[in-house]
Amino acid sequence: MDLETLTTVIAELDEHVLTITLNRPDRMNSFTNEMRAEFRSLWAFAAETDDVHVIVLRAAGDRAFSTGMDVKEGTYVSDNVFSRRDPGADLSPKQNGCWKPLICAVHGLVAGGALYWINEADIIIASDDAQFFDPHVSYGLVAALEPIGLAHRIPIGEVLRMVLLGLDERMSAERAHQIGLVTEIVSRDTLWARASDLAARIAAKPPAAIQGSVRAIWESKDATRSQALATGMSYTSLGNPIGKAQVVRSEVPTRAYEVR
Repeated sequence: MDLETLTTVIAELDEHVLTITLNRPDRMNSFTNEMRAEFRSLWAFAAETDDVHVIVLRAAGDRAFSTGMDVKEGTYVSDNVFSRRDPGADLSPKQNGCWKPLICAVHGLVAGGALYWINEADIIIASDDAQFFDPHVSYGLVAALEPIGLAHRIPIGEVLRMVLLGLDERMSAERAHQIGLVTEIVSRDTLWARASDLAARIAAKPPAAIQGSVRAIWESKDATRSQALATGMSYTSLGNPIGKAQVVRSEVPTRAYEVR
């Protein structure tokens, strides 16, 4: 994949970190059919490229991380009801078989379809101006797909409040941190640097161990406890020999990093 040919995002691979920047600030970084196609290709590239150890997703502009689907352009859905698929699946790494860890660095408005990225992120950090909301019902639309994903990571009461109040209320970064959606709040001017710092620390670890851990934990949410433990055991058997061989002993830290 030629990263330089992308038009809706900027993608850069450096030191095992693939940094993707949503680049439609004039349209609040809303997604289009073209962006869907580019993300589908990006997830495939990241999954199959050994040099990619971790992914950072961020957004250009001051106003929004993303406000979801571009309502002016719309998005393709098949006329055949039996061939329809969730258009947001293209934006979702796990649904595209990419188990490289995803760090989302969000700021400003995070709305509607932007939750597809949030729902499958492994770490979410936010600037103090971030605001989360789902406007679907305010426009007479059923809010189902994004909230269902969100309900797998935060309390259902918080999801329902966001859905039912629509445009009338926005969840602050502070509240998102309180309920565990966001793991850290930073100032807007340090957001990207902090995401890069976290990515560099993850990228330095054995990639087989990282990917196996990510996949085992996410897949456990779709299984019973016993099934999840059995699958997790198989992943340790598969991944541990590879991961241990990837350890560079001189780079293993001798002290714990401070958790902010």
